Formats: sequence, C-alpha cells, structure tokens
Amino acid sequence: MTRSTRDPYPDALRALALLVVVLGHWIATLPRVSADALVGTDHLLAVWNPAGLLTWLVQVVPLFVFVSAVVSADGVERRLKDGRQAHWWAGRALGLARPTVTYLVVLVGLALAAVVGHGGLLRVFNTSLTVHLWFLLMLLTVQALLPWCLRLDARHGLRAVVALVALAAVLDLIRGGVTAPVELRDLGARVTARPAGVGWINMLVVWLIPQQLGIAWRRGRFRGVAAGLGLVVLGAVWLILALASGYPTAMVGVALAGNNMLPPTIALVGVMWLQVGAVLLLERPARRWLAGHTPARTIAVLGALGMPLYLWHKLAELPAAWVGLRLGLPIDAGMPGEPGFWLGRGCWIALCLAMVAPVILAVVRFELRRTRDVPAAHGTARIVLGGVALYTGLGATLALGAWPGAAIGLLAVGLASWSLRAGNTGASG
Repeated sequence: MTRSTRDPYPDALRALALLVVVLGHWIATLPRVSADALVGTDHLLAVWNPAGLLTWLVQVVPLFVFVSAVVSADGVERRLKDGRQAHWWAGRALGLARPTVTYLVVLVGLALAAVVGHGGLLRVFNTSLTVHLWFLLMLLTVQALLPWCLRLDARHGLRAVVALVALAAVLDLIRGGVTAPVELRDLGARVTARPAGVGWINMLVVWLIPQQLGIAWRRGRFRGVAAGLGLVVLGAVWLILALASGYPTAMVGVALAGNNMLPPTIALVGVMWLQVGAVLLLERPARRWLAGHTPARTIAVLGALGMPLYLWHKLAELPAAWVGLRLGLPIDAGMPGEPGFWLGRGCWIALCLAMVAPVILAVVRFELRRTRDVPAAHGTARIVLGGVALYTGLGATLALGAWPGAAIGLLAVGLASWSLRAGNTGASG
C-alpha cells in the first residue's frame, strides 16, 4: 500500500502489540540484590500465581501474527500472480536479519568484555538477552507459508481456520497419549505432563491459526460488533474449559508456571479468540480516533521503532540494573504483596525506559544511514541459502545464549543478510 492508502488500524494494533510485549518482559523480570550486588533474577510467574491471568493480556504474539497477515496479504497475493513470492519473503527476512546483525555485534562485544573483565551482569542476564529471538524464527516461518494460507482461504474460507484448530487439538491428544475418552479435568494435565514429542508440530500449526484468521478478516469473511462479541465469548468459554481440564493458566513459555507455549497447546487458542474479538469490537471507535493526523504520525513513529525496540529492550536491563544499584534504587522490591513491591516495579520499568531510549535513538539513526539499495535478484538459491543461514544463526543464539551463541549467530545471520540482500528484489507490502 502507499502511505496515502495504508490502513492505520492494523498498524496501530501491531505497534500496540510490540509495546505490550516489551512492557510485559520488563514487568516479569525481578532483579535480586544481595550485599549491593545483583545476584540473579526471578520471574514474576515463579513467585506470584495471579500473574498467570495477566498473561492473557500480555501474550499478544497472536495479535501481532494476525495483524501482520492483514497487512501483508495484498502484497503477497500480487506476487503470487507473477511468481515472485519467494522474493517477498526474502525482503521480510532481510528486514529482520540486518538489525539483528547489529544487535548480535553488540552482544558479542559485551560478551568479550565480560570474559576479560569477569562481568557479573552479563552472566546474570545471559540467556534472557537472546530468548526473545524465538519470535523472529516463528514469524519468518509462518510468513513463509503466507502464500499457502492465501490459497487455503481462497478455496476453503473459514473452514481452513477450523481445520487448523482441529489439527492442533488432535496433536494435543496424541501428545497426551489419549486413546479413549478421559475425564475433562485430566486432559490438560496429561498433555502438559508428557514430553512434547509430536506436540512440537503445534509450533507451526497453532501460529498459523492467527495468520489464517488475519487473511479471512482482510477478505471480509467476518466483521462487526456481533462477530467480535461472539469471538470474545468463545475465547472466555475456551479458556475456562482449558483451565478446568488441567491446562496451565499462564500463556507464556516458562516451565515454572506450566507451559502453554513451548510447544503451544490448544489452550493458547482461547487467547487468540479473545484478541481477534477485541479487534472487531474496538474497530469503529479506533478508526474514528485514528482519523486524526496526530495519532497517525505517532503510529508511524512507533511502527518505525517497533522492531528495534523489540530487539534491544532486553539489553536495556543491564544498564538499568547497574544504574539502579549505583543509585540505591529499589530494583529488588521483594515479593508481591510486600510493601513497596509495585513501587519497585515502577522504578524498574522507568529505569529500563530511560536506558533503552538513547540506545533506540542511536540504533535507528545507524540503521537509517545504511544503504537501502538492493541489487538485482540472483535466483531462489541465494534466498534458500540466506534462509538456512538465518535459521541457523537464530537457533544457535537461542540455544547457547549471549556467549557463545551470539558469536555463532553473528556469523550465520551476517551470511544470511548478505545472501538475502543479493537475492531480494526489494519487494514490499
């Protein structure tokens, strides 16, 4: 779409989703201080059971996937007609690979400095500085299948969504070893208590559901307040039944609170219904508000800052912890329910915001100065090479943390950036 015709509502939703993820990560990180030194971190879900319900609000990855499909559907459909959908995906992958290289360069530098200087902060935050990169892997994968999802929608409409949900449920049943009727309260417990096994297929199937829903919404297959209300009710009933059947409450990927994310379970689909229902219910008032020029400019800025903020927000926790310790601020505010806990949470988030702002400014200015020229395409072989390198680099970084994962990831993602740039025709949409 051109700027004059671009729909601001999906862009606003996408910016909102990224901001909620960032704030959710900061809220969940609980620094622990002993003898004026940072000795570790806790996760809010590990120390406060009601936090599981909060994840129904802050688990907005389904919303991001839904909106990304809405925004991308028309561009991919155009490229389906000229056989250039692979180059569209290369453009998306390149847009993620290049800023990721910058992030990994800084991580490697910090890791080397920590090795020389015995840096304690990096050891404390090591894997948390890379764990959020899983989202890039998931997004790249489902977007690679966008052409297939468009064909499914054209042929089957909303039946394609129903089929994906049914497949996800069957995979949960197989994972749980369910071969005969079981009591409702035992189902979720059996699924999540057993090794993931075949359930890992749901890492693809479950995340395709919001993408398929986004395409269907873009094609006008469901609209309006009535549909939105119906989806919200469906989501609420879905989640109540999921809890009654023994699925964990939390909808994020941490084993300490149960695990509905790694791999995703059918319970997570309830959050998708709620979020898509909310999108429909808020559409009219949101569009009226977005008709103003000031909101549109703000959304454009947030859209430009979204991916840099997502990449760099976890790194901001290092200087936030250092400054908090030096100033004697209550970054370790104890446990939920204790005096000063939420004041300490506010202090921690304010520190993270203060630390991330100059980093994002510097990163955005650096990225804007980099050349945007894209050479002519060299064929799909270069795109395949770039995709393999990108997956390898992100996978190594996820598995091995800031050190040595970032070093291995830097080499592989750097290769991906070069290869995708050579194989991309600059497709957008």
